[in-house]
Amino acid sequence: MGFQTGRKPWTSDPMSPEGDERRAVREKIFYFALLVILLFGILTIQLARLQLVNGDKYSARSETNRLRQEAILPTRGLIYDSTGQPLVENRAAFAAAVVAADIPEIDYSGEANVCRAKCLDITITLQNFTGVPAGEVEATILERSESNDPFTPVVIKENLSSETAFALREKLAVLPGVRVIVEPVREYRESVLLSHILGFVGPVDEEEFGRLEAAGYQFDDRIGKAGVEYAYESILRGSAGTRFVETDASGREIQVLQENPAQAGLNVVLSIDLDLQRQVEEYLRQGMGESQNASAIVIDVKTGDLLAMVSLPNYDSNIFSGEIDDDALQGLIDDPAKPMLNHAIGEQYPPGSTFKQVTGLAALQEGVANAGTEIFSPGYLDVENEFIPGKFDRFVDWRSDLGTMNFYRGLAMSSDVYFYYLAGGYIEDGKFTFQGLGEERLAGWSRRFGLGEPTGIDLPGETGGLVPDGAWKEETFGEGWLLGDTYNFGIGQGYVATTPLQMLLVTAAIANGGELLIPHVVKELSDANGAPVPLRRQTVKRNLNIDPHNIDIMQEAMRQSVDDGAAFTAAVSNVVVAGKTGTAEFGPEISPNVYKEHGWFTGFAPFNDPEIAVVVFMEIGNGQGTAAPTASKIIDYYFNQLNVAQGDTR
Repeated sequence: MGFQTGRKPWTSDPMSPEGDERRAVREKIFYFALLVILLFGILTIQLARLQLVNGDKYSARSETNRLRQEAILPTRGLIYDSTGQPLVENRAAFAAAVVAADIPEIDYSGEANVCRAKCLDITITLQNFTGVPAGEVEATILERSESNDPFTPVVIKENLSSETAFALREKLAVLPGVRVIVEPVREYRESVLLSHILGFVGPVDEEEFGRLEAAGYQFDDRIGKAGVEYAYESILRGSAGTRFVETDASGREIQVLQENPAQAGLNVVLSIDLDLQRQVEEYLRQGMGESQNASAIVIDVKTGDLLAMVSLPNYDSNIFSGEIDDDALQGLIDDPAKPMLNHAIGEQYPPGSTFKQVTGLAALQEGVANAGTEIFSPGYLDVENEFIPGKFDRFVDWRSDLGTMNFYRGLAMSSDVYFYYLAGGYIEDGKFTFQGLGEERLAGWSRRFGLGEPTGIDLPGETGGLVPDGAWKEETFGEGWLLGDTYNFGIGQGYVATTPLQMLLVTAAIANGGELLIPHVVKELSDANGAPVPLRRQTVKRNLNIDPHNIDIMQEAMRQSVDDGAAFTAAVSNVVVAGKTGTAEFGPEISPNVYKEHGWFTGFAPFNDPEIAVVVFMEIGNGQGTAAPTASKIIDYYFNQLNVAQGDTR
């Protein structure tokens, strides 16, 4: 009988090498199976996220990769001067752009999208071609990838040279999502001379895009930002078209399935005469002296057409075409003379004695005065102080030898004392010996003439000016209205403030018999073929309902002012001019009773059949010495040179 060990003969020894090997194999199989289960679990979760959570998003993106709707931008309308000279053109320029949806290896899995290897390679390549830092390119791509429209190209670099554009195009096959596009760039032929009239276009910003997207604008589309470009944006822009294209996985176009063409914008014809505009700027620049700003306007007194409008300093509209020079833009913003502000409509000043047109006509119409009303000026007017009996305040005239004047001579010589009487009257021994208009009636007539409100010109950036009265002063300063306030009001000093255009319209209303015009710089519209397009608008704001006899008196007084009065420096050979000068004090007192002065002139011509009105304003100057001589040159050029050169027989 054999020896028994107690173990089954087929059972291996657990301590043997064969047992260790089998156990190791089983462990490997277990961990491998666990890994497989884990991976499948992750894939299942990711698949569920892609299909259940983001399924609609990626389904739409996949469909868009195959079929896309693209906008066709319309050709922007052109702008011409009144004689048909083109003032702008649409120039084609290359730009580098990216379509974020087509950029590969953007990681969408986290809270914020991340640019991975191929995406980063594209940003570096674009940096090499355009000079735009790769970090900025990456930020643009990621921002657009997270937006509601990652399929519209976003510009990385504008105004590429032809060489750079062609070189980049050769690389597009290995740069999915990168595009070389052709952009229309607005170029202004008279970019400085007409900067305040034409304005400029610029890219649609995020705030604008939110309200303009429904109107067919694209992100980074161009829109009018100032001047006519802004005011007539809807007319100049036209209507965008659409095209449906089939694309491959990289976003490259395979074929066009359908196309609805864009409709070009209408052309705009200005009332501005380019030759007159150029000459007015030259005369204004010559005469403005130490002024930081100045302006001059010429208007047709029958139609409201602005024939010239100059504001100095001006700026170059072309710096906004394409990529903006940040240093140049900052220089414009920091300039104390405010070159981007149209001083003819956007800034208000005390009108000085040009305001006597309003005071005078109001006095005539209200029966305060007539043509024969005589007032004596010894060079001043002493008025007893309303709060200190026995103390007199002196209101001086600009000359001490004016003597006794009727209405004609009072306005022609611009007597302050005469218009103190008309505005506020005269009190002696506590009683009015001459009853003036008073603050309420004077304020009412000022508003009737359009002061204190925008004129309605077809340009942006207009201010309404200020017509003061007792209620305004009480609300603003907590003080009551004084007789001295009325005196200052009556001669265009104190609180009253107007724009040069507003005072021009006062003069135009006197010239045309009492119609307050709504001025405009656009005369007519035409389509792409040059055919006229109706332009319907109101040209008269209101009729002032002034007795024609009183207008005749004012016209004659203004004629005498130029013929042998204070505005004699505005006289023109062969043309009878009527006008009114103004010298308005402003700013802090330099020395006792001495202030800086604005220079004004406003007038019309020819006297017997008024055709144009002119206003000249200079920030530093005076009516007789600087503004009126400049107006004389403008009127002389219009009648004795420009019309002759153009064969005008009017």
